[in-house]
Amino acid sequence: MMLTALGLMSGTSLDGVDVALIETDGKQVKAFGPSGYRPYSPAERNLLRQALSEAVHLAQRDARPGVLAEAERAVTLAHAEAVAAFVAQNRMKPEDIDIVGFHGQTVLHRPEKRLTVQIGDAPALARAIHIPVMHDFRAADVEAGGQGAPLVPVYHRALAHSLEREGPIIVVNIGGVSNITYIDGNDTLIACDTGPGNALLDDFMYRTMNQAFDADGKLAALGKADEAWIARALQLPFFASPPPKSLDRNDFAALKLGDVLPADGAATLTAFTAAAIARVIPLLPRRPRSWIVCGGGARNRTMLQMLRERVGSATVEAAEAVGWASDAIEAQAFGFLAARGLKGLPLSYPGTTGVPMPMTGGVIARP
Repeated sequence: MMLTALGLMSGTSLDGVDVALIETDGKQVKAFGPSGYRPYSPAERNLLRQALSEAVHLAQRDARPGVLAEAERAVTLAHAEAVAAFVAQNRMKPEDIDIVGFHGQTVLHRPEKRLTVQIGDAPALARAIHIPVMHDFRAADVEAGGQGAPLVPVYHRALAHSLEREGPIIVVNIGGVSNITYIDGNDTLIACDTGPGNALLDDFMYRTMNQAFDADGKLAALGKADEAWIARALQLPFFASPPPKSLDRNDFAALKLGDVLPADGAATLTAFTAAAIARVIPLLPRRPRSWIVCGGGARNRTMLQMLRERVGSATVEAAEAVGWASDAIEAQAFGFLAARGLKGLPLSYPGTTGVPMPMTGGVIARP
């Protein structure tokens, strides 16, 4: 049975709430619907940054001390507003949507401690939007010993199969953290986080230029990357570890560039993201033939070019080039995962999160 599923995503880049509608049975996507976006205000972004720094001390996933309670209310309200605006703009009614997939905002991800924390009050959201809400997608995986991330690979596979091109194909999502999905036919699905996505670069731009990000990679294009710094950073044990593996947004926050010109800093951090992605190639069963890039990084032309320079003869293209909506993919994925969760289908696999067996997940909150 096909479901009309609305996916919501607020990623580690802290830019806002993405909304996307799909029609799916949880196995294939019958149709892509419209998408929307509700940006966070500077005040909301600052609140979330504060929540991230305070969440470091959390020991229980349901604790909301200090600013975390305020941040959770803000996240829930922003998502409710995003859904209300989307429904109004597309002349829909709540009853037109079967299920909403609500990821919430990750503030701490420590799978080695069997702890992952996403803030957002799903029962309150369900009451506000009058639609059932599937949420808490990562907890079952982490509890079973998995990394709890990435969860999007099962959706990447559904998209890649529709292309009917020869594999291996890699879908790269460059958000705050970068992750890849390696797809080779029906049987091989491997995924992992590869390192920083836009997080280090965005934080650098915020500190040095008071800008949220490097639009189109224009500043990085003017600078010179410090290859020696990148080579040292790539010596961290994480990069040599085989998939599956996952990261917290702030796992590389301790890496310091020192006193550099803004353009050189932007170039170095952009190149570091590209180098960290390419570093996964020797850890894979076969060398990829094509790379498809989605997420915010797909709009960074300098980042795409730097990735091309590091992956040999394989093609590198933005998701739009193959007919996908790059900005909507992660939101679409959580609509897809909500449909899978409703049907008890697996969300994660041994090759994607390291969970012992294929695992379903998600908890439903009804209005």
